[in-house]
Amino acid sequence: MATPKKLDKATIDGQVRRWARFRARTRKPLPLAGAALAAHNRRMDWWRQARFGMVIHYGLYSVAGRHEWVMNLERWPLADYEKLADGFQPAPGAPRAWARLAREAGMKYVVLTAKHHEGFCLWDTAQTDYNAVRLGPKRDILAEYVQACRDEGLAVGFYYSLMDWHHPDGARCAYDEAARRRFVDFTGGCVRELMSNYGPIDVLWYDVPWPLSGARAWNAGAINRMARRLQPGLIINDRAWLCEDYTTPEEQITPPAAGRDWEACMTMNGSWGWMPSAMADHCDAREVIGRLHKVTAGAGNLLLNIGPAPDGSVPAASRRVLRTVGRWLADNGQAVYGPVDRVANMEWQATGGWTAKGPRTRYYWCNRWAGDTLIFGGIKTKIRRITMLPDGRAVKFTQDPRRVILTGLPDACPDPHAGWVVFNVEFAGPPRQVRGAGCVEITP
Repeated sequence: MATPKKLDKATIDGQVRRWARFRARTRKPLPLAGAALAAHNRRMDWWRQARFGMVIHYGLYSVAGRHEWVMNLERWPLADYEKLADGFQPAPGAPRAWARLAREAGMKYVVLTAKHHEGFCLWDTAQTDYNAVRLGPKRDILAEYVQACRDEGLAVGFYYSLMDWHHPDGARCAYDEAARRRFVDFTGGCVRELMSNYGPIDVLWYDVPWPLSGARAWNAGAINRMARRLQPGLIINDRAWLCEDYTTPEEQITPPAAGRDWEACMTMNGSWGWMPSAMADHCDAREVIGRLHKVTAGAGNLLLNIGPAPDGSVPAASRRVLRTVGRWLADNGQAVYGPVDRVANMEWQATGGWTAKGPRTRYYWCNRWAGDTLIFGGIKTKIRRITMLPDGRAVKFTQDPRRVILTGLPDACPDPHAGWVVFNVEFAGPPRQVRGAGCVEITP
């Protein structure tokens, strides 16, 4: 096929279709074995323990205050958009506040947008003058962020957008081979700096590998091998046309095939970048914990976003929600952190749902408190013990072939944070539940 002479609609549509096919492939188990599988499991071990992380979208779009895609969606002239750097002035200590908030929320790792699609770099880079050391705050925001995360005991991640609306070859690379080589060299240079200049880095989180189509066009394999030579324990996501370590459904909780690590990345208000509170439809702590439940049931991770304001401050609504979630996790974290298993052969219930840890332990997350009695239908495996988090108090129950009835519970929901109560249910063997369809029981 002849190389297109411009980035036309047909070319873009073809790339979108190819990207969709690739993303479907990333949801399948990794074809690893032997030493390669062992190395993958070693580097993923801490991540599988962490379960909950923060992603921070912070850039010049924060100054515009409407959406992180505002440069593209409103077709800003480049010279006008560059002037936003004058208003990009994170207060001293802003990255420290982000890291502290992540720790208070019970998060274990953080990912910051080193460069978003707009092309503005938050670090001291030799690849472009369009960065926070030469413009705006005239500080290396990435260096401050890395130190803040380490001080709070958090794993450190860098988000890096392959797509770049500012770079002169960012679109031309799709149809001009010389431009492609220059742009790939620029990309490799940026990744090399990020992996070389900030000490140990735990996560490299790529995004949007457009307009180039395929890993070979990006030289993605060589760039990732270089990154791992510099950072041997580095975890890499699946958004550079390579499946790598884990897949990343966005704004949805959709577990991939068993055997594939995954992370749901989600906003709290429908926008990744900052917007004024009057424009934001913010979720509450109850909803965030519901997301944690769904992700944990699928043995995945939740990466939850904040979008700081131009001065680096985190919106009050986000702070309030995250601190509430953190207090809830301080009470109920044993149901979330550490190795978890996918829930299999367990039916949803009218008052909540299940998560799994090991062959005989299930956690029941109740978010519809019905008073002093709680009922599970269809449980066939003998239950040895039921306790309620956080204090481990024993719960009275009776069990017959059709259902389990918990009694003696408080009349009012005992969770003071968000209305989610967790029960630790210990079975005598691998749990089995006969699923009901109307009044007819169907054995799976």
